Amino acid sequence: MKLNLYTQPDLFDDLKSEWNDLVFRSTSNRVFSTWEWQQTWWQVYCPGDLFVISCRDEQGKLLGIAPWFIEDHPRKDNLQTTERMVRSIGCVDVTDYLDIIVDTQYIETVFTALAEFIDQHREQFEVIDLCNIPEASPTREHFVAALKARDFKIIIEQQEVCPIIDLPNDFETYLDSLDKKQRHELRRKLRRAEGAPENVAWYILGDAHDLDTELNRFLELMAASGPEKEGFLSDTRNVAFFRNMARAIFPYGWLQLTFLTIGGKAAATYLNFDYERHIQVYNSGLQPSEYGHLSPGIVLLCYNIRHAIETGHTKYDFLRGNETFKYRMGGKDHPVYKLRIDK
Repeated sequence: MKLNLYTQPDLFDDLKSEWNDLVFRSTSNRVFSTWEWQQTWWQVYCPGDLFVISCRDEQGKLLGIAPWFIEDHPRKDNLQTTERMVRSIGCVDVTDYLDIIVDTQYIETVFTALAEFIDQHREQFEVIDLCNIPEASPTREHFVAALKARDFKIIIEQQEVCPIIDLPNDFETYLDSLDKKQRHELRRKLRRAEGAPENVAWYILGDAHDLDTELNRFLELMAASGPEKEGFLSDTRNVAFFRNMARAIFPYGWLQLTFLTIGGKAAATYLNFDYERHIQVYNSGLQPSEYGHLSPGIVLLCYNIRHAIETGHTKYDFLRGNETFKYRMGGKDHPVYKLRIDK
């Protein structure tokens, strides 16, 4: 195995032609691991020094990428001082799943080589702090074992949950799987919206729409949702990330941007990802004061779930967070983990 450390942003150019091919055959085949997501995040936020490690076999085939960076992070026991901390590109606020990208055929080999490489470069950092690791990730077993064999101190604990719906073959079966009270409420809200005198309609962003126009509409509705989202969007970096990320993934069909209109005006929106037959609910927006009587957010969510079922998707992932509505819609918890590695 040949490992190489990249510390300059031209690594994204160097690895672009191979990156997604590795993602597609990896244990981390998610939109958050793609070259488009990772490069966009780094370009917008770049919070430290790149520390990206690639792993190749003797023939030069790319088998693994540890997409990391190092930042000076406040110490837990003394906020007045900092420590050199290795973190995942994308961590933590705007990315929901993160992991080391490893070819599924070479899991143990890559993790062993990566642990050895880290052991040989101990002087460059004080701690490694990895976030948003999925429950099924082999990182939790194979990488941890390889690190323990080299006397690293490991702490792994649950960080958050991602409620996920396992989608059935038809929408009525989905509704029947819900709590009786919730099922009744959803049907009532759908009937009320569909029978309203205002013209209630919905659409998914497609080639007939202008992406930038629809992104503006989404961001306006997101900001209108409440002070927390409005505050998030007051940071120009967050707005730039949303725009650049959406533009980067839209050509691949990974972006699903949906709107509910009432009387021709946008009332609710969801920015989702459509990847590997999973729909992932990334963010949303709505006009609660003007259209609240028609429950536009829930109605649009029902339309989105029904569309996912009709188009053969297998999972509807609400991503990180334990908001009540996710469980009312049938989400079941799947934990994500954080891994701390001390020398």
